[in-house]
Amino acid sequence: MKGILQKELSKYEAYLKEEGLRFSRGRQIVFHQAIKKHGHFTAEEMARICTNLKPAVSRATVYRTLHEILEAGVIRGTAFGDKHQHFEHLYDETKHHHAQCVRCHQFIEFPDLNEESRYRSILEKRRFKIIGHEMHFYGICKTCQDRI
Repeated sequence: MKGILQKELSKYEAYLKEEGLRFSRGRQIVFHQAIKKHGHFTAEEMARICTNLKPAVSRATVYRTLHEILEAGVIRGTAFGDKHQHFEHLYDETKHHHAQCVRCHQFIEFPDLNEESRYRSILEKRRFKIIGHEMHFYGICKTCQDRI
């Protein structure tokens, strides 16, 4: 884990340097809290954690830092059809997609089947540069179906 943490930290520090930003105490705290978090998390969840720490980190710093960590390629974001974005690490994840139950909001992760390669030539002909893709399915999980 230590080697992975250092690699992700290096990515973020390189991003900050390129943007002319310093690795402030607030950014350090948010980065380490985001790396410690497992599974999906929202900016609001991260803000609750970071504003209750000593020293506390402001909500604005949390939101801004999560955006920077996203831009640095350490985490990825997805909306899951919600108004707010969810995040997850990239370092411990294989490429995958999500299905979400519309009743209990449980997520099911399933593997990426390299769909991007199927569309790459079509989009490249239209001079569209792919930087990533997402696929979401919405439905009702077995547990919720059994309750009906």
